[in-house]
Amino acid sequence: MITVALDKNPEDARPWIEAAAPAHPSLIDTKHLVADLYNMVNVPTILWIDEMGKIVRPNDVAYGNNQWQEIHGFDADVHKAALRAWVRDGVTPFQPDRARVLQNLPTAERQEARAEFALGQWLWEQGRNEAAECHFVRAGELAPEDFTIRRGSMPMRGIDPMGPEFFKMAQEWAEAGNAYYHPLPES
Repeated sequence: MITVALDKNPEDARPWIEAAAPAHPSLIDTKHLVADLYNMVNVPTILWIDEMGKIVRPNDVAYGNNQWQEIHGFDADVHKAALRAWVRDGVTPFQPDRARVLQNLPTAERQEARAEFALGQWLWEQGRNEAAECHFVRAGELAPEDFTIRRGSMPMRGIDPMGPEFFKMAQEWAEAGNAYYHPLPES
């Protein structure tokens, strides 16, 4: 198991990692490479990959505990039981063909959005914040469902990713009839 944090600065993730005191490695992905490679559009996202590099369980929503279950509605114990069954007994949640069908592949718009986000991030790193802003905005327009992009650009734009602007954005998204999370249709 490995935990991946999508943060611009490793120090932003450090307090959370230290508080959890995991027995497994934690990666701070400052470039969103893991999100890009596996088409992750929100956090938390889980992905099971076996020792042969095959996806056993495609992107799904899961939490480590039930602290916020009342808000998000996901029971962490269900996921943990399935994970234990896989690790201990080799019980996979899906047959390989079904896992392949359930994979969420990126659309052309989402790939363009990722490119816009990456360009915005590069411009921001060069100190060209004004130029970066239009690319961050365009990325959000192209893939409004991709909260790793929309929320991921916030710290670089001087916006608190857990502040009022984020919650307003999420509320507007939900009020327009959109789901914030996209769990797998079955487990």
